[in-house]
Amino acid sequence: QVQLVETGGGLVRAGGSLRLSCAASGIIFRINDMGWYRQATGNQRELVASITSDSTTTYADSVKGRFTVSRDNARGLLYLQMDTLKPEDTAVYYCKAAVIAAGAVRSADYWGQGTQVTVSS
Repeated sequence: QVQLVETGGGLVRAGGSLRLSCAASGIIFRINDMGWYRQATGNQRELVASITSDSTTTYADSVKGRFTVSRDNARGLLYLQMDTLKPEDTAVYYCKAAVIAAGAVRSADYWGQGTQVTVSS
């Protein structure tokens, strides 16, 4: 069974920084694309940043220049460095990974349980 676990959320003042981590566990053959999503209260879940297995990245316009996504393929880790945080970044942040589990014939999407990020003004 593949699991994703996020850590690193919390409460921070506007202008501050946080670093989120996501750890994949289980018997995994390969992890393809990974990404961070967020969902604010009353809003739909939205893509924040994504990264391919060869580290090509994409960002939502709202976070470009402030957030940096990275990954450690050998350890199955995904990171999101969030700088210059704004109150509108407040949301539950989720990691998602496209994983080929051992014995599987195709990739499947897995989600973490989410971690709360709250930015005070």
